[in-house]
Amino acid sequence: MKSIINGFLIAFSMYSKIPVPKAEWNRRNMKYALCFFPLVGLVAGALFVVWGELCLFAERGPGIVPFALAGPVIPIIITGGIHLDGFLDTADALHSYETREKKLEILKDPHAGAFAVIAAACYFLLYAAGLTLFRTRSQLVLAGLGFVISRALSGMSLVWFPAAKKEGTLYSFASAAGRRTVRVVLAVILALCFASAVLIQPVAGACMALAAMWIWTYYYYMSVRQFGGITGDLAGFFLCLCELSSVWAVGLVGIFM
Repeated sequence: MKSIINGFLIAFSMYSKIPVPKAEWNRRNMKYALCFFPLVGLVAGALFVVWGELCLFAERGPGIVPFALAGPVIPIIITGGIHLDGFLDTADALHSYETREKKLEILKDPHAGAFAVIAAACYFLLYAAGLTLFRTRSQLVLAGLGFVISRALSGMSLVWFPAAKKEGTLYSFASAAGRRTVRVVLAVILALCFASAVLIQPVAGACMALAAMWIWTYYYYMSVRQFGGITGDLAGFFLCLCELSSVWAVGLVGIFM
């Protein structure tokens, strides 16, 4: 039980800025940490839904513009931008068109290149544009589930996909994980999220699930082809794209439904 509690604390200390007691980072405590990764998304999703309620449905709410502009910032407040950092580093590496080894070096470079800046601007503009399509509470809830889905899939990739290198934080988590348990727990969480999404809004929920799985498949093949496997930065790249795809899938279906 102690290792499970410590796994929860490690997951939140690593993947969020939510204050939690410190736990020692060792193989025993990290064994089940990835099982709790989706809970970080649950917190972000809940705050996203609350913000949407205040903006769109509360009496004298500020409206769609504050919701769309501040909505993309909510997960960054919760996570401290750890996944967005990976997204930007990956954008720089992919657009370098260098060798695999050079791309891996770019991922470790703390400086932001021009393509990282361009990617950040495009990401936030697309995210905000997608949120302007929201009109119903069911859309809010579906997008909130998207934060959990992206983290369940990201965690599953750590225990299923090959790693690009035998070092770094991602490799530490992946190598210490109880792979069988983590796979089962995250698969159950993912299945529950997909089922809930379809029950809430069948067409939009199904489209969001399909979009997430398509991005996950692209993430696998791109990582293996371009980098020889996944890294922590690539995992962040996937997570950001997955959340963006959820917003647009829900928003676009809402136009026609």
